[in-house]
Amino acid sequence: MNRVTEYPDDAVEAAENAETARFAFLVRNKISYDSRKTLEIDSIIVQSPLLKEALGVVLKDYPGITTNLQRLVFAAPFQPFVHRWTKLVDVLETTTDEATRAHLKLFHKVLHEELKDAIAAKNDLVANGVITFEHLWTIFEPGVLVYGTDEGKERVYELQSAAYLEDQSGSSYLQLYSRGIDWDGDKFGSSSVYLCNYEFEGTKPITRLAYFPLGFHPHERDLISRLTARGKVFQKFAGYHFMAYRGTALTYGRCGLVKQTVDSRIIIDCEAHNRFLPNRAVCFASLGKAQKQYVDADEDSDMVDSDADSAEYVPTPDEDGSTGSRPQHRSLTSKELLLAVPYVRGYALKNKKWFILFVDQIIPIKFSDNAFQSLVMPTEKKDLILAFVESQVKHKNEFDDIIEGKGRGMIMLLSGPPGVGKTLTAESVAENMRVPLYMMSAGDLGLDPADIEESLNTILDMVSKWNAVLLLDEADVFLEARSTSDLERNKLVSIFLRVLEYYEGILFLTTNRISNIDDAFHSRIHISMQYPPLTAASRRHIWNTFLSKTSGLSDGQLDALAQVELNGRQIKNVLKTAQMLARRANDDGKVDMGHIETILAIERGKEFARA
Repeated sequence: MNRVTEYPDDAVEAAENAETARFAFLVRNKISYDSRKTLEIDSIIVQSPLLKEALGVVLKDYPGITTNLQRLVFAAPFQPFVHRWTKLVDVLETTTDEATRAHLKLFHKVLHEELKDAIAAKNDLVANGVITFEHLWTIFEPGVLVYGTDEGKERVYELQSAAYLEDQSGSSYLQLYSRGIDWDGDKFGSSSVYLCNYEFEGTKPITRLAYFPLGFHPHERDLISRLTARGKVFQKFAGYHFMAYRGTALTYGRCGLVKQTVDSRIIIDCEAHNRFLPNRAVCFASLGKAQKQYVDADEDSDMVDSDADSAEYVPTPDEDGSTGSRPQHRSLTSKELLLAVPYVRGYALKNKKWFILFVDQIIPIKFSDNAFQSLVMPTEKKDLILAFVESQVKHKNEFDDIIEGKGRGMIMLLSGPPGVGKTLTAESVAENMRVPLYMMSAGDLGLDPADIEESLNTILDMVSKWNAVLLLDEADVFLEARSTSDLERNKLVSIFLRVLEYYEGILFLTTNRISNIDDAFHSRIHISMQYPPLTAASRRHIWNTFLSKTSGLSDGQLDALAQVELNGRQIKNVLKTAQMLARRANDDGKVDMGHIETILAIERGKEFARA
């Protein structure tokens, strides 16, 4: 590399100097590759303060442009002026100051010569409701609202910028960098999204584009009304909510999001989603203060302008039938409601997975009001269980061990033969308290001790956060006494014992073999209840409870059924099978004694055959 120490003789003097500074603007040209002209404009440098002030009106709120800069440069192809050409003409025609008008008129003349073909093509195409891929950018002005669909759901986005790009296969597309409004578990914010309109031949109706400006939608007002209403539903689901869901949802697969059918009670909680799925966590910049011109007078008045975090969950019913808590924050403006995403993030209790759930498929839970009352158990025992659970939900932080955070949970052991109501007790308590029920089995935890401990900690953290009732049905694998011969089982029992020390929620354990429980568990169990085999009176109560809505059996028939030695689960299965038989025989599907006797005879036949 040679170092040059002398000024080159062939150097051209700089174009911008004291002499050119007196011009309103400078036009910089470059060699044109268009055979119709020798030169084409490369850029325009605006120097006139009057012209800058006028262009400030023309390009107000146009992203990326600040017109009061000392050196204001516009580069070809001058997209802002194609988008704001009508505004430029209006300002020119209404300007009264002669000097400003002269500068604007000259600026307009130069630009018109350069942009007339693009402007004429755009006007002609739009007038006919079509567009070409070449001129597609002309209808996408930054800041415009864009219509499209997302997983079959209609969406409106706000365009930030547009650019022509190519994918790896060489296909061209117009990329629309846009934004929507989302919730990240702590605040509402802008979520960025890249939309693509791929290249097409000839002209195409604007409304048949994958994404097009909202103003071209044939039912714009109706669409805005519907999506704003949906945005209000989205806004209500900020924070924690216990609801139900029926429909398709998105979950995380190995290669991205996959669709799955969900029919389950759900917990809407984006903060927990981020906490338990840190690699999938969502976070946005705060929206800031609301712009008053967008405020909707009909928005919920309980949303206040505050940065307070979501308070600890205390189950309270909302107007929509949900139970949950909302953090305090300002209301979304009408524009922000329109831009809101059509989904929330939540956990499906039946599927035991995190999902992206569409708000129009979320429904209130239909709680069973008589679940706890129909439980076959002495009244004093039911009152004791309910009192313990209610106290735990409301006052779990008031008691602590010598070690902080230790011993705050409540563990109940329910033992007895199958079908006597152990599982139903936990289910009916959760139903009565209007809190989630998480049913955990050994299969949810895996086989490897390290995986088991991680999975168990995650589940216990989730149910404790939500004040849910945790049910570990058939917990014998974790409760059985340790021995010197089975080291793997000993590991499982030790892990379970250790983790329970720091559990802060409500746990029901059920077992058929209480005599085999490891001694260390007795000191960790707060209540232990033994369920005796069902008596004839208990069986009659169960028969009557199940048959009350589907049959009209006499007292004598109920007394006869009560003498058949069946547990509660067997009674339910007999009635379910009898109802199938009744539906085939009768249009109303009403179960009578004949249907029940037929099923019982078949069941007895099976028993005799096994004997």
